[in-house]
Amino acid sequence: MKPLGHSSIVSRLRQAQPLNRGISMADYGSRTGGDAPERKPDPPADRSFPADPRTRIPFAIALATLAGCADSIGFLEFSQLFMSFMSGNTTRFGVAVANGDWENVTRVASTISVFCFGAFLGTLIAAWVGRWRLAVLLTLQALLLAGGLLMPWGTFAYPLHAYPIVLALGLQNATLQDEGGRSLALTYVTGAVVRFGTGCANLLLGTVAPSFWIQAPLWAGLSTGAVLGGLLDLRYGESAFLFPAALAAILALIAIALTVAKPGSTLVAGSAPAPDASPKAEVIDAIH
Repeated sequence: MKPLGHSSIVSRLRQAQPLNRGISMADYGSRTGGDAPERKPDPPADRSFPADPRTRIPFAIALATLAGCADSIGFLEFSQLFMSFMSGNTTRFGVAVANGDWENVTRVASTISVFCFGAFLGTLIAAWVGRWRLAVLLTLQALLLAGGLLMPWGTFAYPLHAYPIVLALGLQNATLQDEGGRSLALTYVTGAVVRFGTGCANLLLGTVAPSFWIQAPLWAGLSTGAVLGGLLDLRYGESAFLFPAALAAILALIAIALTVAKPGSTLVAGSAPAPDASPKAEVIDAIH
């Protein structure tokens, strides 16, 4: 028997086992006799909400202004109790515990709890209502900011009249998301100041994130709102809360009009998971 040459051996091996490099999923299934493995679509690179910066950025600055205004009014009206600045309330909580001021401990702790519940509730609503997210959350904020004026005053330890306002500002943090799916910090500026500082460094390194450019305007919006809230409180007292309520109502009407006129438009929708969800979380596609 004549021995096979090297080329004949290679030829017969190729005939026995065809190479699978470069074949499609359908070819793979037909050759293996099974179903082609299902490939999950890659998550969108941009997880912002709304996806269009033409609405996301103006809404973010307007809401930061609203938060600064409401926080300033609340600070002046409710014995230096912060409506949205939970870092300040946490410091006051610690001081009250150290001094054994249990009435103040209850007052501040209950406020922090209501704010946290607002963020919790806002995130669930954002996941449930899809493309109506802006309209629903802004409408709720307007109602709560105005509704605080109708609540009874309660006691010093339980300031019932402040809770609707705190709840509204907690909800606000689930309204918008940046390109990474993180909720935009609209009611406090510590995160904005930190991201602006780190962003300046990354700008020099050539690796700046797109969200860097909104940090300074957010700080300016919240600061401007705080000044405006102080001036309004000096003139109108607690009724000054009607100004941030009216601003939230105007934004809600704009969101409703855009959602009705352009359903699924990136102006009021996006492909994003729930705010601050895991990177593996399912995307809520409100565009289609």
